[in-house]
Amino acid sequence: MKIGILSDSHFKSDYTKEVIDLLKEQKCEYLVHAGDLCIEKNLQLLEESKLPYVSVFGNNDMSLFSLSNKYVIKQEPYYFKIKEHKFKLMHMPYHLSPDSDIVIFGHTHMFECEYKNKTLFINPGEVCAREKPHIECALLEINENEYIISHYFKDINKKNYEKEEYKYER
Repeated sequence: MKIGILSDSHFKSDYTKEVIDLLKEQKCEYLVHAGDLCIEKNLQLLEESKLPYVSVFGNNDMSLFSLSNKYVIKQEPYYFKIKEHKFKLMHMPYHLSPDSDIVIFGHTHMFECEYKNKTLFINPGEVCAREKPHIECALLEINENEYIISHYFKDINKKNYEKEEYKYER
């Protein structure tokens, strides 16, 4: 199973579309957005992907509260399951407890992944290229005995994405 993970799109809907297209090219089956979508267009892009998706409100998403019945956007921390895997999704990294199989967060604009106490923690970095001149996202592949996390990143002035891969036995 492959899950595309993105966060911190802010007002960069062109970058958000680019990242969603990249994740779809990598055959992701689900999309997870860890907040700070900031504008309805980013929610529309998730919807238009035709993939099952979930997102949470970030600290810059107050203007999107009225859209919670139109799109799949939830209050944090939001717990959900995909198949037998339990997820916790949030924007602010305030609930980083190992009470799920996979904890996804955003806000820091920095890519992170760590597997500890049988919980995988992932921050996909930033889509918006605000803190550094990179567009970032992550692809989580869940196999029977391992997690494979691919961190995709691209300089805003370049054409192609680079990839770093992390593997954890589970």
